[in-house]
Amino acid sequence: MKAYPRSACDKVGGIVYFARMLDKIRLHAAHRLPADYHQNLSKGFDGRCCRLLKVDYAALRERALQGGADEEILEWCFATGRRPVEEEILIWNSFMRKRGWRDEEDGTTEELERYKAQSGLSHRKDLLTLFDYYEVDEGRTA
Repeated sequence: MKAYPRSACDKVGGIVYFARMLDKIRLHAAHRLPADYHQNLSKGFDGRCCRLLKVDYAALRERALQGGADEEILEWCFATGRRPVEEEILIWNSFMRKRGWRDEEDGTTEELERYKAQSGLSHRKDLLTLFDYYEVDEGRTA
């Protein structure tokens, strides 16, 4: 049975998206991640999160599949890569929560609109960010 990863809004160690990335890794390894998620594994937001933490995605994937709580894996990231300071986490969380909203210069807004169209959600003018879209598309909110 296919399964969706946790909400991008969920936090581990105060950091949004990290829990979702771990879920994607685990679900993919268990052959439960929907196919349309596969192309962005290690790229997009996954890549951004790894760059924030200064860890290699393949190494993180290997560590995540060894098991352990999300917090333990995040601590491994801090030890292997870097520990962002509180202000960096604030900036990261704010940046990530707003991706898609007025991001015309890098095409993210167009990407969001494409995703909405593919999911039959073009009429949803309230879906302003990729996080908003994930919540509705994955059935967490109406």
